[in-house]
Amino acid sequence: MFLIGLTGGIAAGKSTVADHWQSLGALHIDADQIARQVVQPGTPGLAAIEEAFGSAVLNENASLNRQALAEVVFANPELREQLEQITHPLVRSETAAQIAAAPHGAMVVYNVPLLVEAGVNLPFDRIVTVEAPLEEQVKRLGAHRGMTNEQAYARIRNQATPAQRANIADFILSSNQDLGLLLKDAGKLWLQFEREAAEKSRLEATGAIKPGERLNLNNYTDGQGS
Repeated sequence: MFLIGLTGGIAAGKSTVADHWQSLGALHIDADQIARQVVQPGTPGLAAIEEAFGSAVLNENASLNRQALAEVVFANPELREQLEQITHPLVRSETAAQIAAAPHGAMVVYNVPLLVEAGVNLPFDRIVTVEAPLEEQVKRLGAHRGMTNEQAYARIRNQATPAQRANIADFILSSNQDLGLLLKDAGKLWLQFEREAAEKSRLEATGAIKPGERLNLNNYTDGQGS
């Protein structure tokens, strides 16, 4: 397996890149989808949230009212941390299960917005962050999610900074360009990952690295091996 961590700021274009890579053969694991899955009605996650924050964060059908919960926790760092203590372990557990179930030799993209904030510690072979200018993020959040500027800035302030994400990333993709150019850049990167994945498989087959061990890409150049 070749594991790619994909992160980036809110409304920066992560899902666009993930969808493109999926069309090229990636197995896409989406942290946001998992986060919703672990708080569905009847789950221990939702029960814990109701106990911590009360029934005001539930809809009439007993499902989670994500907007109501967001309004509570994003205004209070302590409450947000309390929520994360409930949800992050559940997301980590389900993520680990989905990665473990990936077919042998799969190229897996884990799309995780809070890779930095949640301290995601997986054996990523590569980490990519997708970035957009702050003003563009705010514009997109207003257009696609109906957020006010104030709401958008609050969400962005609660995330890691672009510098923090860049510090842990191997590559940065800019979505501050035409969509076609972003997909072209993402496609070129995918071709590189395919070469690196092939090299990792070769090294695993020869016993040079253990199955599932992260490939030391610092010693790997253009598909020629270390």
